[in-house]
Amino acid sequence: MSNHSIPRVGQFMTRTPYTIDHDQPLASAHALMRAHQIRHLPVLQNGKLLGLVSVRDLHLIETLRDVDPSEVPVEDAMAEEPYTVSPEEPLDAVAAIMADHKISSAVIVDSGEVQGIFTTVDALRALLHMWRSAR
Repeated sequence: MSNHSIPRVGQFMTRTPYTIDHDQPLASAHALMRAHQIRHLPVLQNGKLLGLVSVRDLHLIETLRDVDPSEVPVEDAMAEEPYTVSPEEPLDAVAAIMADHKISSAVIVDSGEVQGIFTTVDALRALLHMWRSAR
């Protein structure tokens, strides 16, 4: 397979993902994730990517003593410097990094703006699409 036939991650990302502002409480992140059945939220400050929070991050910080989910801000639970890629990045390169580093999502950023998110579920959809296309 030549490099030209490898799809770009932007073809399989979840476009315009739900996001949350850094100063919102953990409880708001939980509510957003439950309402939309998602596990990852890019965290923004003034519209710019600041970090990424996952359901696992929320559960971990909430096990700490004196953590009130209605008062503790999302930025206290988020992972700083999430894995980010351009929508033009080859899908195989993104998948390899995610697998090698056990990363469950990549935030897709173009010109400093969050354009999408690529999760392990999106990767499975891409695999299924490519497998069916090859038959």
